[in-house]
Amino acid sequence: MAQTAPRTLIRMQGRKAYGAAFGTGRPSRRHPLVATAMVLPLGALLVYAFGGWDAVVTQASSVGVMLGR
Repeated sequence: MAQTAPRTLIRMQGRKAYGAAFGTGRPSRRHPLVATAMVLPLGALLVYAFGGWDAVVTQASSVGVMLGR
């Protein structure tokens, strides 16, 4: 149990070195419009795959009732 802190420090140093070598660091934040543009095609695909707006409204209504709203 007493040896966990040094191992954690070694792992963190390894992660920093990996990030420096391969250019993976903490990702920057996306603009909300960019995030929306990324999600809309997936949303459209899901609406098409699961039967259109009626199914989406039905499911949302069911979840609302289940949550008590």
